[in-house]
Amino acid sequence: MKKVLFDLDGTLVNSQEGITKGVQFALREYMGIEEQDLESLRCFIGPPLALMFDAKYHIPKEHIEPTISKYREYYDSIGMNECALYPGAQEILQHLREKGYIIALASSKPEENCQGILENLGVAHYFDYIVGATKTPERREKVLVLKEAFRRMGVTDLNEVVLIGDTKYDVLGAKAAGIDCVGVTFGFGTREELLESGAVAVFDTMAQVEEYLDAAE
Repeated sequence: MKKVLFDLDGTLVNSQEGITKGVQFALREYMGIEEQDLESLRCFIGPPLALMFDAKYHIPKEHIEPTISKYREYYDSIGMNECALYPGAQEILQHLREKGYIIALASSKPEENCQGILENLGVAHYFDYIVGATKTPERREKVLVLKEAFRRMGVTDLNEVVLIGDTKYDVLGAKAAGIDCVGVTFGFGTREELLESGAVAVFDTMAQVEEYLDAAE
């Protein structure tokens, strides 16, 4: 197993503040919805924004894209910098780089934001490929991001690839793309949902993920 893909939000980066404040801003500025409880907006971290605006607030279809645009207004200028690396994130990237792994990011966040965040945090150079979603609807679902990552990486054997993620959306996306997903519990999902969705293993720290990958070689 020499090709590792990482999710971003909740896996490498604690991005809760920037995302929840962005959603709060979009709801208020476009829909006139005052949501004071930022904690209740954690569910927006991981899945596509369009899915959650519909599921949680039943925003009419014709207003979804304008609401997302308003979110981007906040996130692109302020929110993307309201984040920090999780403990062990830089260490596992350094370790895998030294062992000769091909390392890619596969995130449902827009690709230009992914690039900017990793550069701001000083870890972009560890990645061979940084693959994110498009801001338009054609590549927002995790499975589509993963397939684009495979294309860029020249993947021919799916058994050589694993995704590290923190929510059921990562696990289900990986399953739909034909690869395994290893879950982590320090992000925005739970051990139970990761296992129920089909994660091949679930760990509490990046050091444990590192040990797992070393043992799988």
